[in-house]
Amino acid sequence: MTGGLIVLFGIIAMVMVHEGGHFIAAKATGMKATEFFFGFGPKLWSTRRGETEYGVKAIPLGGYVRIIGMNPYEEVATEDLGRTYREQSYWQKSVVVLAGVASHFVVAFLIFFFVATVVGLEERTTTVTEVVAEFDDGSVTPAAVAGIEPGDRILRIDGIEVGTWGEIVGEIHANPGEVVPIRIERDGEQMVLVTTLFAVDDDAGGKRGFLGIVTSRSVRMNPAAALVDSGASVGQATRLSVSGMWQLFSSLGDLVQATFTGDTETIDETRPASPIGLVRIGAQTEDFGIGFTLELLALVNIFVGLFNLIPMYPLDGGHFAVATYEKVRGREADVAKLAPIAAAVVIFMVLLGVLAIYLDIANPLTL
Repeated sequence: MTGGLIVLFGIIAMVMVHEGGHFIAAKATGMKATEFFFGFGPKLWSTRRGETEYGVKAIPLGGYVRIIGMNPYEEVATEDLGRTYREQSYWQKSVVVLAGVASHFVVAFLIFFFVATVVGLEERTTTVTEVVAEFDDGSVTPAAVAGIEPGDRILRIDGIEVGTWGEIVGEIHANPGEVVPIRIERDGEQMVLVTTLFAVDDDAGGKRGFLGIVTSRSVRMNPAAALVDSGASVGQATRLSVSGMWQLFSSLGDLVQATFTGDTETIDETRPASPIGLVRIGAQTEDFGIGFTLELLALVNIFVGLFNLIPMYPLDGGHFAVATYEKVRGREADVAKLAPIAAAVVIFMVLLGVLAIYLDIANPLTL
């Protein structure tokens, strides 16, 4: 549950940092920002500080900062002239609209750096570092019953050779309630231990096996090495996000069809994840350590940042594209032509969100 809460509050913080980027950039460039809200719809709470109203609204699906003159149809009061978005220079507009996008990459970098230097990177092996002796109710775990000890290296489970932590987990999860032989190496000698794996509930409504071992250790990096590693992690996450985004958009038709036909294989390969699904995954990452959960948040930040960079109005990338067009052409863009594009993008995002929420409820994500 802790991992789920970390992801939940991490998503809320991500939204507020994104909007905070826009807000700070607007203030720094002399623009007037009158509202800073988390959520949409009916107002739940607000307070005013100076010329800005801060608050929370009922639908927690994002947030926004209202900058005077950013809406091309907005009528601007005489006293606000000179402080509107539309009156500012190209570089000022660019800084404001891209500040939110940049915040995601900065946050992701800081998360990777924090994990590398403070939390420590989880190094998974096939060697047992800890044996869970018993549960809170006093029942002894299968690992303790079998006599597994820290330092044992797991070689085979149920006759299947396991060379990685992922393969160990896969074989354990695949045999709930089954009697399995476990071949280990201890002090240079091999032996076979036998135990009955517990059958525990999984998030998909089924059962998975449980043994009761930990095979990881936390490795911390020095700050200089962590700077390089964190930058590389941001680059790798960016490449993965671009690939995932392309797969999502190119396979969206197949995903919709698979949702109606119940083709779970296609759904699992191409589905998006809503905040509900991300929180559920966060809860599952507890088995892998808090560092894994935090790195999941970093990946979410990179994906959201790249999504906002798409040059389609009214996304941040769309505002930047419009500002660039006006700079190159030397005249204002025709907002009447942008309205249908904006409507199509909003409808697409709503449908994508509804589809993701439905799949996360009807067919929950599992690691």
